[in-house]
Amino acid sequence: MSVNPTASTRDSLYDLARQYDLVALYAFGSRAAEITARVTGEMVAVVFPSSDVDIGVLPARGHRLTAQDRVRLAIALEDVLDVDRVDLVVLPEASPYLALDVVCGELLCVTDPDAEAVYQLYVLRRAGDLAPLERERRRMLLAEEAI
Repeated sequence: MSVNPTASTRDSLYDLARQYDLVALYAFGSRAAEITARVTGEMVAVVFPSSDVDIGVLPARGHRLTAQDRVRLAIALEDVLDVDRVDLVVLPEASPYLALDVVCGELLCVTDPDAEAVYQLYVLRRAGDLAPLERERRRMLLAEEAI
């Protein structure tokens, strides 16, 4: 996709969401606030310029992103957001806690608010259900390191 230099960043994200059949795009990680400010048109200082930008995407139900789609989408996001590198996370394929990090990040674009809300609740429930197991896993890891 060629990026329209006159379109707003938000409009360009919605264009990408429609092109790739995405329900939602999120920014998360160390540069989430910066990217959100950029999308909303606020002036912002770049705190971690050498860091990649973490973007999570939720495809529409039943839609799969091919490897080629992922590469093209990441490149298009780099152009739209004017960053050197985008790390793309496809939510249905993410681990429960990575998915939780994504949906707790900044929602940049949503084309189906109901589907996004349902998926967000699913991620929160799944992470909550697995929390006791995760605590035990971490306890065991720390115990092994102490040996």
